[in-house]
Amino acid sequence: MWEKGSLLIEGTVVKYWVKHYPEPSEDYGIDGGRISKMELRVDGKVTLNYDRGWDIEPEDEASQLAYAVLMKQYN
Repeated sequence: MWEKGSLLIEGTVVKYWVKHYPEPSEDYGIDGGRISKMELRVDGKVTLNYDRGWDIEPEDEASQLAYAVLMKQYN
């Protein structure tokens, strides 16, 4: 199931797209969890991309905090 939206993290808008499943996947999920795809954008720039493996890991603080929130919610 796809979820999309935005989070306000310390004054920064982080847009997100998350694909998650009801059951975890050791092969494709983040940390063996339910999220198989995730993208975060700040000001139109991709700051995190996971597509059954890491393409871009979060480096800025807003993206790291948004990632933690989404992992708690969907993974």
